[in-house]
Amino acid sequence: MRKIDVSEAIDSGPFGRFQWMVVGLCGLLLIVDGYDVFVAGTVLPKLIAEWGLTKPQAGTLQAWALFGMMFGALVFGPLADRIGRKRGIAISFMLFTLSTVMTGFARSPDEFKIFRFIAGLGCGGLMPNAVALMNEYAPKRLRGTMVALMFSGYSIGGMVAAGLGIAIIPALGWQWMFFIAALPLAMLPVILWHLPESLGFLIRQGREGEARAVYARLLPEAPLAGDDQLVFVEKKPASTTVLELFRNQRGLRTAMLWLAFFCCLLLVYLLSSWLPKVLQEAGYAERASLLSLFSLNFGGMVGAIAGGWLGDRFGLPKVVVCFFAAAAISIALVGTGLPALLLFLAVFVAGATTIGTQILLYASVAQLYTLSIRSTGLGWASGVGRIGAIVGPTFGGFLLAQELPLQQNFAIFAIPAVISTLAMLVFALARPRAEPEPGLAAA
Repeated sequence: MRKIDVSEAIDSGPFGRFQWMVVGLCGLLLIVDGYDVFVAGTVLPKLIAEWGLTKPQAGTLQAWALFGMMFGALVFGPLADRIGRKRGIAISFMLFTLSTVMTGFARSPDEFKIFRFIAGLGCGGLMPNAVALMNEYAPKRLRGTMVALMFSGYSIGGMVAAGLGIAIIPALGWQWMFFIAALPLAMLPVILWHLPESLGFLIRQGREGEARAVYARLLPEAPLAGDDQLVFVEKKPASTTVLELFRNQRGLRTAMLWLAFFCCLLLVYLLSSWLPKVLQEAGYAERASLLSLFSLNFGGMVGAIAGGWLGDRFGLPKVVVCFFAAAAISIALVGTGLPALLLFLAVFVAGATTIGTQILLYASVAQLYTLSIRSTGLGWASGVGRIGAIVGPTFGGFLLAQELPLQQNFAIFAIPAVISTLAMLVFALARPRAEPEPGLAAA
C-alpha cells in the first residue's frame, strides 16, 4: 500500500485542465465580489446629491459594507476550516449577491447601510476562502502567478462597475447598478456542481472516496491503485485559534502582515470610494471621473498578475516592498495637477500597487501558514485589513470636508503606503534563516 501526499503530488505534477477550471471559477466569483465592492464608489456622487449627505456622512455610509466584510472574514475564514471551503464560498456568494440586489430598493441611508453591511459579510467570507482553495490546488512553482491571476477577477469586477456606471447611472439611475447583481446568481449551480472541495479538508474529514474522486480529476495521468491511501503531510497544531498564527517563529511576520493589510486596504477603499468624487470637484466630468475608477482597477489587475509572476521569480517580499514604494509616489503625484493623460497613468500605477499589492498580500498570508490554519490566517489578516478598509472612506470624508488643497490631500493619502513599505521590509528581514528565499513559495 502506498501513501500518497497530495500536496507533494500537486507540486510535482503538471498544471492541467482541472486547475485551470479552479482558477476560472474562483476568478468569476471574484469578478462578482469586486463589482459589489466597487459599485458603491460609482454611485456615491448620486447618493450625496439625492440624500443631501455631507462628506463625513457619505464616508460613514461607505464604511458599513466594509464593516460587514471585517466580520465576514473573521467568521467565515475559521468556519470554512470546519465545514469546508466549498460550502463557505457558496454561502458567502449567495449572501452578498442577494443583499446587493436588495440595496437597489433602499430608500434612505439607514436602509442602504443595512443591506450593504449584510453584503459585506458575504464579500468578507468569500475572498479568504477562494484564495485558500486556489493556493492548495496550484503547484508551488506557479502558486503566486495562479493566485494573482485568479485574484485579477476582483479588479475586473471594479472595471465592470465603472464601465456599467458610465452607461447605466445617467440613463436608468443608481438603483440599477445594484439590480443587475441578480444576474450572477445563475452561477450558483455551476459553483455547487464543478467547484472542488479542498483535498486536504476531505482527507482530514475521512472522506476518502470523495478525495479519491477529486484526485482522479486532478491528476488523471497518475491513477491510484485500489489500496493506495491519500494523505496530507504537515505538522498539525492542536487548534485553529488565532494564537497559532503567532507560533513557530511567525509572530513578528504575522504582525507586520497585519499592519500592511491595514494600510493597504485603507488605501484601496479610500481611493475606490472617493476618487471619482474628488476628480469631479477638481473639474472633471462624470464620465472622466468614472474612467479614473476604471483605470485604477485596470492597474490593479495588471499589478496583481505582474506581481505574482515577479514574486515567483524574485521573492514576493521584495516585490511587495517595491510596489508599496511605487504606490506612495504615484498617489502623491495624483494631486499635483498633472495633465489628463499623465493623471490617468498615475492612477493606473496607484491601482497596480495598491489593489494589486493587496492581492499579493493575500498570497503571502496563504504561504505563511499551513493548511490547518490557512483559512484562519487568511480570515484574521483580512479582518484586520478590513479595519483599515473601514477607516479609509471615513477618514477620506472627514479629510475632504476640511477643503485642503488637492496636493496636500493626496500627500496625506500616500502616508499609509510609506508605512506599508516599512512593515514589509521588517517582514522580509524577519524571515527565519533556514527558510529558503526563492519566489512566492517561500514567502
